[in-house]
Amino acid sequence: MYNAKSLMRDRYGLDIDLAVKITPTMEGMLLHRSCRAYTGQDIDEGLLNVLLACAQSAPSKSNLQQYSIVVVRDADRRAAIAKLVPGLLPWFETAPIFLCFLGDLRRIRRLAKLRSRNYQNNNSDTFMNACVDAGLAMQNFVTAAESAGLGTCPISMIRDQIAMFADILQLPNGVFPIAGLTIGWPKNTGVSAVRLPASTVVHREVYNDANLEADIEEYDLRAHERKPIEPDGQRLKDIFGEVEICTWSDNVTRQLSEPERPLFREFLRSRGIHLS
Repeated sequence: MYNAKSLMRDRYGLDIDLAVKITPTMEGMLLHRSCRAYTGQDIDEGLLNVLLACAQSAPSKSNLQQYSIVVVRDADRRAAIAKLVPGLLPWFETAPIFLCFLGDLRRIRRLAKLRSRNYQNNNSDTFMNACVDAGLAMQNFVTAAESAGLGTCPISMIRDQIAMFADILQLPNGVFPIAGLTIGWPKNTGVSAVRLPASTVVHREVYNDANLEADIEEYDLRAHERKPIEPDGQRLKDIFGEVEICTWSDNVTRQLSEPERPLFREFLRSRGIHLS
């Protein structure tokens, strides 16, 4: 059993004294870390079904439930996915199950036809609602899986080659990939990522980022001390070169200095999803 102080230090790299009783759920969430090393041992179908039920227990906007989950166990299909995202090899294929969380606008469109109603919400708000619903479901799945001793790793890189990925999963119009998730029994405990301080992320009553620069300078030091960014993790080295110490703020601004996935909007339009 961990105490609040040790859990806060693990998460923030800061000594924070809190007179709070930590519940098992809180402890599991505060100890979260992505897993990129799996034993390859299979996962029982019964356990998987319970975890999927946990995912479906997440909140949903107006109970519209505008998401779907594709479960991929087949080794050949997982290998085909891995070829689209070579940066994930070799660890990706050691996970016995891959999930894809999808925005699903197709289901209610079909229901509208079945009920002879005019569907009038092919727009940005519906797109956002579907993304949030899927994200909440994925987080529920992650929390439940980790409580059972499993490791997970969310993957956004599936959108790098989104059209080919959608073809592998045979996604119809109105359905789009949001994120993938590997699941398996972890080979090791891994290292938790130091998060931004609450003073940067949490705003009381009104938004205020007056201390951003000072907060980030201190955070960069803590994050580097916990887990330095190795040369192969430095973004856009062909543009910015390789540096001895690459901080979090340096790396994220490198990454977002160039457009990512510029064809995403066009993919959505090609699948009948409008962002009007």
